[in-house]
Amino acid sequence: MDKPAAPPTGANPLTAQDWTDGVETDRQGSMYAEISNAMVGLKKQYYGRGPTKAKTFINENYVFCVLEGGLTRNEETLLQAGQEDLVRTYRLHFQEAMRETTMKAVEEITGQRVIGYHSQIVFDPEYGFEIFVLDDAPARRKQNE
Repeated sequence: MDKPAAPPTGANPLTAQDWTDGVETDRQGSMYAEISNAMVGLKKQYYGRGPTKAKTFINENYVFCVLEGGLTRNEETLLQAGQEDLVRTYRLHFQEAMRETTMKAVEEITGQRVIGYHSQIVFDPEYGFEIFVLDDAPARRKQNE
């Protein structure tokens, strides 16, 4: 898989480019699409493989992004060996390592501070969830995006 070009110096790699080529996602130009793009970028840039579908929901100060597909080959192999807990634990540790980058992307897009973040995955069917609690409703959303 080809990596997208590096973002400009100082730019957040999750928001500085379009990661959604070949991904079914939200309407382009919307805040929903921007968040979905950043979460797809998180997986593509740092996991090495991204989801095939991404959809973001915003309700007041809650942001919920649902990702479908995107397990890496080694994760698929571990799942076939019955190691769901190992894959989930790895992903939770990875979430902690990527916490600041991920939260900054959502803060940049929404104009609000992230006060809570959690990532989770289920395997049958395969879905990933990126969940954010903001300190207030997204700024652009208040203007009836």
